[in-house]
Amino acid sequence: MATVVVGTQWGDEGKGKFVDILAQHMDYVVRYQGGHNAGHTVVVDRQRFALQLLPSGILYPHITPVIGNGMVIDPLVLMEEIEMLGSKGISCQKLKISGNAHLILPYHPELDAAIERNLGKNRLGTTKRGIGPAYADKALRVGLRMQDLLDEDIFREKLDLALQHKNLLFTQIYKRAPYSLSEICDRYLKRCKTYLAPYIGDTVTLLHEALESGKRLLFEGAQATFLDLDHGTYPFVTSSNCTAGGASTGSGVGPRAMQSIVGIAKAYITRVGSGPFPTELSDAIADHLVEKGHEYGTNTKRRRRCGWFDTVMLRYAARVNSLTELVITKLDVLGDLAELKVCVAYQIDGRKMRQLPYHQSAMHRAVPLYHTLPGWQRSLGDIKERRDLPSQAVDYVEFLEEEVGIPISWVGIGPEREQTIKWNTPTHAIP
Repeated sequence: MATVVVGTQWGDEGKGKFVDILAQHMDYVVRYQGGHNAGHTVVVDRQRFALQLLPSGILYPHITPVIGNGMVIDPLVLMEEIEMLGSKGISCQKLKISGNAHLILPYHPELDAAIERNLGKNRLGTTKRGIGPAYADKALRVGLRMQDLLDEDIFREKLDLALQHKNLLFTQIYKRAPYSLSEICDRYLKRCKTYLAPYIGDTVTLLHEALESGKRLLFEGAQATFLDLDHGTYPFVTSSNCTAGGASTGSGVGPRAMQSIVGIAKAYITRVGSGPFPTELSDAIADHLVEKGHEYGTNTKRRRRCGWFDTVMLRYAARVNSLTELVITKLDVLGDLAELKVCVAYQIDGRKMRQLPYHQSAMHRAVPLYHTLPGWQRSLGDIKERRDLPSQAVDYVEFLEEEVGIPISWVGIGPEREQTIKWNTPTHAIP
């Protein structure tokens, strides 16, 4: 059996925490796309773990964590993360990395930053971690993969070919110094090959054999639906497929194995970087959400843009991901507000729309139409059961469930594992 966890907004929904919760019932946790532009935060016994490349389930000793072929990996960052966890007593000995996952090399972040600078006011707001250029090289078929670290001759040959093009860009277009083939080879082949070789292998066979033997697999998506390269608010998106379909292409496990698809949604909504945001707030409520919700990027520390919950977006996410259930996070952040708003439709050029417009210009012109609900104005962090929640909080969650049309299985009321309330809808992901 396989379960997929996906973000349903613009990321930062709290996927890491719920992957960590679900992982206690699983045998394997698989990251299938993205790179170290994705920060997943897990808090256990008041200890905070900020993970970038490693699957969130790695904190359980019984889990086999897997990095799938759909990811792009900076090997130096990965080694630092493994060492960081080791210093905190978390073993990564069982980690498996697909030999087909692509490498982020030194020229990728520099190219990322150069492109952003050249875009000027039209910049996309990337993390400048080299994610987009690495995926571009993959599509151009000039990328290097994890398996190339294991063969020095192939690594040098592929890198030489890539640098012929990259150094032309740097010297002729961006007026930067060229990269040295020998320096990159010395830096990566000597250290990375020795360090990472024990982890690299055939993860497709590994995962299929696990399924055939009755093991439970959890696929962890990074970023979110509206940052998906095909289905997000293009061009203000990431460079991979963050939706549930990406779990198959990014792991080699076919869609028939994906029995449960769990969407994660914050009780309000945030995004980082540029792009349309119909329910965005720019007032004292936005400031309150930022501070109360600690809405700063796990990796970049950038302040997140905040707005009211948008059910138009969630209905779209439910469709393109085939969601079987929904998890609502950070309900506690709304606790101090006297009044809450939920976007139920858009008005675009005088027309009311309950479904997402297909055209990007229409999305920029969308005016949210709100339903207003009363707040509960009290802390939720110590509540253990749904029946103990304020009636206004229950009404808010039930309204979201009705509007989106997907059963809600869990509600998060704080960052700790135990600050999670099981809703009364039967869940598909947990026995």
